[in-house]
Amino acid sequence: MIKPYTNKAWYLVLPVFALVAFSAIVPLMTVVNYSIQDIFDANTRYFVGTEWYREILNDTRLHDSLIRQFIFSGSVLLIEIPLGILVALMMPSRGPGSVVCLLVLALPLLVPLNVVGTIWQIFGRADIGLFGWALNSLGIDYNYAANPMDAWFTVLLMDVWHWTSLVALLCYSGLRAIPDAYYQAARIDRASNWAVFRFIQLPKLKNVLLIGVLLRFMDSFMIYTEPFVLTGGGPGNSTTFLSQTLTKMAVGQFDIGPAGAFSIIYFLIILLVSWLFYTAMTHNDSK
Repeated sequence: MIKPYTNKAWYLVLPVFALVAFSAIVPLMTVVNYSIQDIFDANTRYFVGTEWYREILNDTRLHDSLIRQFIFSGSVLLIEIPLGILVALMMPSRGPGSVVCLLVLALPLLVPLNVVGTIWQIFGRADIGLFGWALNSLGIDYNYAANPMDAWFTVLLMDVWHWTSLVALLCYSGLRAIPDAYYQAARIDRASNWAVFRFIQLPKLKNVLLIGVLLRFMDSFMIYTEPFVLTGGGPGNSTTFLSQTLTKMAVGQFDIGPAGAFSIIYFLIILLVSWLFYTAMTHNDSK
């Protein structure tokens, strides 16, 4: 006897939806509520509509931080995605060597964000840090605490060190999932290594790379702890990104209304750019 098809299994997912609603949707609605009010104290608040949104959109702090954020996230993607692919291609496919490589790659991902900033804060110092001392010994005047370009370079290098492993591990799993029949056919056709990569490996990595690009963009666009610990947003505002500007507005100045509007705009920018990435990378699949 064939049992009738039912959707009762979806009831098991309801607790997850309830948890997501409580942990994401409710706080989001709270921020939206703050963004349309002028709050003086717990009992005194006035509806202002879109006033805070207009103020934030005309705020030069948002413009400057947004430019720095896009430059940083673009640099991260341009460096970490190709580097992660290269590392994954160089790793052994099986044997003890692959296990050792996987363990080494996983180590940076296990370090807490504030510890990463502290490591590079010490590592980059010219007096006691190996990296800073080595550069100055080579005649390079390096000081991330005083030079904006040095600070920017250090923050970027720190992020590459911390997160390239994630891209490499994703690409490695994608490469291992490619059936060996494709490589056998390439060997029969005497295809070069470049041809194998271009016509076999890279197309098969498309979905994995999509995940990697989206994860790294969203994470780099929301970066806060590492540059805050390393440089505090300085020198000047050279490494002050959107998250730090928002924190200063909400916590430092306690401008709850403008900070709420800033948060919503910040969220929409991430959502829009992530959607553009997803649409662009899946466009060929729909043809």
